[in-house]
Amino acid sequence: MISAAVGALAWFLPALVGGGDDITQRMLSGGAPLTLLALAFLLRFGLGAVSYAAATPGGLFAPILVLGAQIGLFFGTLCAQTFPGADLDPTAFAVVGMAAFFTGVVQSPVTGIVLVIEMTGSFTMLLPMIAASFAAMLVPNLLGNAPIYDALRERTTRAAGEPAENSR
Repeated sequence: MISAAVGALAWFLPALVGGGDDITQRMLSGGAPLTLLALAFLLRFGLGAVSYAAATPGGLFAPILVLGAQIGLFFGTLCAQTFPGADLDPTAFAVVGMAAFFTGVVQSPVTGIVLVIEMTGSFTMLLPMIAASFAAMLVPNLLGNAPIYDALRERTTRAAGEPAENSR
């Protein structure tokens, strides 16, 4: 059922499935409206959750970075429209969003920041990425959420019938 729904979506809207590089590049260069940014984020976030719940294989790095860029771009566009005199660049928010979202999900701030700097060459965004990644790391820790890879390991060991404590 899930495969059929994703297949239908891929047939009619191929840019919304896959790694997400195309949609992110189009949104970053084309100044997408807020509603399109929000819808694309919600759809891709939902697809990730459904795929994860159904235990279908798929990557994590690219979708996490795409979702981070989309939410950062959404927030940056919203700020630029709210404060037109501030001359804000929504693309900078997308770069920071990539690092922050990655950190929030994987809970590895150094990896997220280095990965985004390598991908974008945005060394000037280092301090905003550190601040956003700190906040993104703080929230899941306060809520008691495990990093995604720990959750995946836990689920895999439960499916295999092994106690999770022995997998460490």
